[in-house]
Amino acid sequence: MLAFAALAALLSGQTSLAFAPSRISHVQQSHGRATKSSSGSSTTPLYLGDFFNFGKSKEEEPKASTDTALDEEPEEEAYYDEDDPIEKIFGVFFGKKEKAPMGMARFGQERFPEQYPAVLDEWADPVEGDDAEMASLRPLLKNTNLETRNLRLTYDGNRDGWDPSIFHSKVDKQSGAIVLCTTQTGIKCGGYNPKGWVGYGEARGSIAAFLFILGGKYANASTGAPGIKLRKVGGPGLAQMDLPETGPSFSPDALVVPMAQGNPRLARSKLGSYYERLPDGTNSIFGKDSNVQLKDLKVYHGVYEEGEYVPFTDAEPFALY
Repeated sequence: MLAFAALAALLSGQTSLAFAPSRISHVQQSHGRATKSSSGSSTTPLYLGDFFNFGKSKEEEPKASTDTALDEEPEEEAYYDEDDPIEKIFGVFFGKKEKAPMGMARFGQERFPEQYPAVLDEWADPVEGDDAEMASLRPLLKNTNLETRNLRLTYDGNRDGWDPSIFHSKVDKQSGAIVLCTTQTGIKCGGYNPKGWVGYGEARGSIAAFLFILGGKYANASTGAPGIKLRKVGGPGLAQMDLPETGPSFSPDALVVPMAQGNPRLARSKLGSYYERLPDGTNSIFGKDSNVQLKDLKVYHGVYEEGEYVPFTDAEPFALY
């Protein structure tokens, strides 16, 4: 208790430490006046609060500024709070918090959007060059690596063939992609695969992966929602089963197109284990049906310039995200 009382006294300024140039002369109860030590050297009381404001004048006159508003530099984002005692303590030993320590930008959702779950109430703006189908998918790509990137159709089942080997020859090592399925009854649905495919038979995880349904009762013109998105649940693992003998497989069961011989257009869905169920509790992205026949299956990837880095184009044996 005595230690806490002493600390409180120091913080309040009731107790001060007087420092001489060569040695500590004495501790006195005062409120800021200068004193003389027995040796005649001058001393100045130093409060604990002064430790955080060392080198600053206690009463600084406001400086008159003749600069115009045009000459004033815009204020940067407050990465260091002068009034935060914790930041001051760490600042004494490690320096002020920097916007880009050692030249490295800080981690955040704006810089690394796909380290966070899919957003459900924000929608991406249109991108010039999108055709009608791309434009219908674009709003879903908010806070993804494809949000502002031009898209290209890399696989079309009706054009290229309903075969796993053909599918992987078109989509492997192309980075993240969005898959669009159209059922024989007209349901448009699919999913976003942030890590893409490489065809090595691994499970590729991502917390940013999601499934979606376009149109129908989930579309809302007033909010701009083109449909509904269903987030990855249970962590990032098994977001996409990248198996060379099958087509797209969002988890082992959420949305799977096996492309099996004899029935290549079959698609099945069971929600809840790896991706969210629908708001009414329905556990299939196809509604009342767990298995459907597809009329169409397409995959869109982002457009990268020659020489531009393309992420996620190889195996991830130790990926934990």
